[in-house]
Amino acid sequence: MRILGLDVGSRTVGVAVSDPMGWTAQGVEIIRINEDAQEFGLLRLGEIIKEKQAKGVVLGLPKNMNNSEGPRAEAARNYAKMVEESFGLPTDFQDERLTTVQAERMLIEEADVSRKKRKQVIDKIAAEFILQNYLDANGKLTK
Repeated sequence: MRILGLDVGSRTVGVAVSDPMGWTAQGVEIIRINEDAQEFGLLRLGEIIKEKQAKGVVLGLPKNMNNSEGPRAEAARNYAKMVEESFGLPTDFQDERLTTVQAERMLIEEADVSRKKRKQVIDKIAAEFILQNYLDANGKLTK
């Protein structure tokens, strides 16, 4: 069963997908959105869900370092509701604290990627980390 992983921001949504066995996560793409204009990229997300035959979606939950939730966590929860209502898929959350930092560090240390190129792929890689962490902890969609 394939699961999508999403790193939802105010301007982009990084997308990753699991392999059919649910063991590994691979980056798919970055969907451009505009939260302020109520443009959430759901049409493109629906195309990816259909293409990848996803049966569930895991979203990064951006908690504060003290484990509290702020406005970005609320935005992620709202995005999950839109996904559930639009596609009828179960959603779950994975704590995403430091995933963008992990992704950036990996791109600098291991791939030696320029700042401009990092900016173009960072959200997709963060989505990979979110989904891989979820798969490692749960093995399947728990919701």
